[in-house]
Amino acid sequence: MANFFCDFRFLLLIAAMAFIYIQIRLFATQSQYADRLAEAVESENHCTSQMRLLIDQISMQQGQIVTLEDERKRHFEERLQLKTLLQDLERKGLQQLTDKTQVPVAAVVIMACNRADYLERTIKSVLKYQTTVASKYPVFVSQDGSNPDVKRKALSYDRLAYMQHLDYGEVETERPGELIAYYKIARHYKWALDQLFYKHNFSRVIILEDDMEIAPDFFSYFEAAAMLLDKDKTIMAVSSWNDNGQKQFVHDSYVLYRSDFFPGLGWMLTKSIWDELSPKWPKAYPLHLENHKGRQFIRPEVCRTYNFGEHGSSMGQFFKQYLEPIKLNDVQIDWMSMDLSYLMEDKYVKYFADLIRKAKPVYGNDAVMKAYNVMGDVRIEYRDQSDFERIARQFGIFEEWKDGIPRTAFSQAFGNIKHTLIYEYLARALKLC
Repeated sequence: MANFFCDFRFLLLIAAMAFIYIQIRLFATQSQYADRLAEAVESENHCTSQMRLLIDQISMQQGQIVTLEDERKRHFEERLQLKTLLQDLERKGLQQLTDKTQVPVAAVVIMACNRADYLERTIKSVLKYQTTVASKYPVFVSQDGSNPDVKRKALSYDRLAYMQHLDYGEVETERPGELIAYYKIARHYKWALDQLFYKHNFSRVIILEDDMEIAPDFFSYFEAAAMLLDKDKTIMAVSSWNDNGQKQFVHDSYVLYRSDFFPGLGWMLTKSIWDELSPKWPKAYPLHLENHKGRQFIRPEVCRTYNFGEHGSSMGQFFKQYLEPIKLNDVQIDWMSMDLSYLMEDKYVKYFADLIRKAKPVYGNDAVMKAYNVMGDVRIEYRDQSDFERIARQFGIFEEWKDGIPRTAFSQAFGNIKHTLIYEYLARALKLC
């Protein structure tokens, strides 16, 4: 019996030890789970905190988006109001500039960007001679961009209308290294001419730049030229410029020429020509008119515009050598009383061919020196472009060719004489062919 109780106590001791072991294990396991639970709770709290922070950021960004959207709407409404105001001012300005009883000969647009001082000089020159013919030639300033000085200067004159071209689109040049300015200029030209021809419905437009002065007979010249444009559809445009119009080369203010080369720098075109050009207007270099279709341009011997813009998009290219010495006509001519029928296509070829045939031919590498010893017109023939450039260099005229021809060239009058240069010694009047 004693052994039985002894064994029973032993079993109870083992059971107690097992129970204590199990409790210890349970406690350890509970402690582990408690630590894990605490970590999970801490992680959850961190996630909750991060989520709240993210929600706050989203709320803040949503607030900013709402603010930006409100600001965008406000800016849009302001732009709309400004556009309406500008159109109203433009309409009122145009009404003041035009006479209901007088059909304008042409609108005059001064293309401007960021040179307020140049613009002022140009406007003063234009208005000086426009006063007596204001109803025939309403004047516009078309500004590309938002330079405040240019805008302020243009709006300070009540005798002209103001247009503003705002283009924030990116410019992609077609060739590496090209100046973006030439692409922006092309866009501006197209926009301005579309406005004047299609919105304001002018039949002709004269284009000036913001670095030009005009001659006293500028408007008379273009009024007579407008009649030529209407009569002769082989004339594509009329220019007031002669690339070789330097003081030492010109003298006869009454002489005009036809040319295959487009001079630009103060020129007039018609709506019918713009209808043709506008859809295919170039992305850059807008003054290189292409697709002449056999048509020519009218130009004077003595320039009716003077380009004083040493600083600009072309960075003063050719200015000192070719532009600064240009002679601006100072003779007041009544062009409407002049007989310009010799410029019509059916007469001009014979007229110009006679000039060439009557000129005395001079040959040799020293032909230019010989020309100085000949009275009257001299004809110097050249073989090709390089030969022309050699002769032009000796004379001091433009050597550069564009579209396969020299500047001021007219190529239809020569028969077997393919290339000719005429030089009049006493007056030093150059006519290139």
